[in-house]
Amino acid sequence: MNPYIVYKFKQALYVNLTNRCPNACLFCAKSKGSKTFNGLNLDLEGKEPSSAEVIIEIENYLQQGYIPTEIVFCGYGEPTMALPVLLETAKILTQKYKFPLRLNTLGLGSLVWGRDITSDLALYFDRVNISLNSADETTWLKLVRPQKQYAEKGFLAMQDFIKNCAKKIKNTCVSIVSNQGVDVEKAKALAQTLGAKLFVREYFDEN
Repeated sequence: MNPYIVYKFKQALYVNLTNRCPNACLFCAKSKGSKTFNGLNLDLEGKEPSSAEVIIEIENYLQQGYIPTEIVFCGYGEPTMALPVLLETAKILTQKYKFPLRLNTLGLGSLVWGRDITSDLALYFDRVNISLNSADETTWLKLVRPQKQYAEKGFLAMQDFIKNCAKKIKNTCVSIVSNQGVDVEKAKALAQTLGAKLFVREYFDEN
């Protein structure tokens, strides 16, 4: 079965740009060997789509009469790992349509690329949801299990990313996952210091 690079969830269209990720979160389905969501195959098998391919898939839905409330960049991978395609796709969508664009991210994009990418994101995205996951570094490392090259600076880099997004993108939120032993009040307090609002994501077990 061919993988989905664009799929429907609730009232939105989701874009699956890459399966690459700097983290291996304990609560991620990929960590359990699954790359399916709601029965959909999201395993790109290393063949990441171009911006043109993504636009074609989105327009197929539109031609079928499906009008999404927003377009969300979130698959089974970290969208900013494919930053050039992410930005090019977002640019085309903002030029052609008026759908709100949302990015779901782990917040390590600037660390991965070695520069602050939030100004680029602010050109196109109306909303950014960042996975805070924990209010302290020890728990963060335990839960998200970053790759070695991102472990030392990851927690602080993620916080800088949140602060920079909050300054440039009005609707910047951070999240933790339920049932992971994270102190909600401490996470909320940290989010406030970073200029963002906190919400709790329900743990989803595909299995």
